[in-house]
Amino acid sequence: MASRLLEKYKAEIRPVLEAEFPKNKTLTAKIDKVVISVGAGEAMKDAKLIQNMQDTISLIAGQRAVKVIAKKSVAGFKVREGMPVGIKVTLRGENMFHFLDKLCNIALPRVKDFRGLNRNGFDGRGNFNFGLDEQLMFPEVVYDNIIKTHGMNISIATTATSDAESYRLLELIGIPFTKGRA
Repeated sequence: MASRLLEKYKAEIRPVLEAEFPKNKTLTAKIDKVVISVGAGEAMKDAKLIQNMQDTISLIAGQRAVKVIAKKSVAGFKVREGMPVGIKVTLRGENMFHFLDKLCNIALPRVKDFRGLNRNGFDGRGNFNFGLDEQLMFPEVVYDNIIKTHGMNISIATTATSDAESYRLLELIGIPFTKGRA
């Protein structure tokens, strides 16, 4: 079953972007992927906590998350080669649109005193990055199954060539940005 956000993109958002940014129709901005990542921090030494974080992110994303393993030893961070240093999952296609729909319409409105995402998260190449403080805003997460609350970083990669085009795409999709100028 196609995601309602994907249907909305095809029917409503794409024609608006083609009108506002006239160029070759095959170059119309779209979302390429969404990456959800979590740094392990002090959890590196606790295998149970890492597994709990991996299960939580997998549940939120609707797709299996993988452990990120250290490639080098860094004495300053007390990291040895082969230690798990984080969790990540890359979403594309249907899973990506389901996650974005859930993020915009269910999770972010549940955040207390939420005023929107900061517009300064654009990187100059049309990608948007932001962080969330905890995972409890997602409906799949059961508080009793969480060992420790943790935040996550979410990166939305688009095919847009400018931040203005990317901002307009994400705004039309329903990403809630702060009001006023950045």
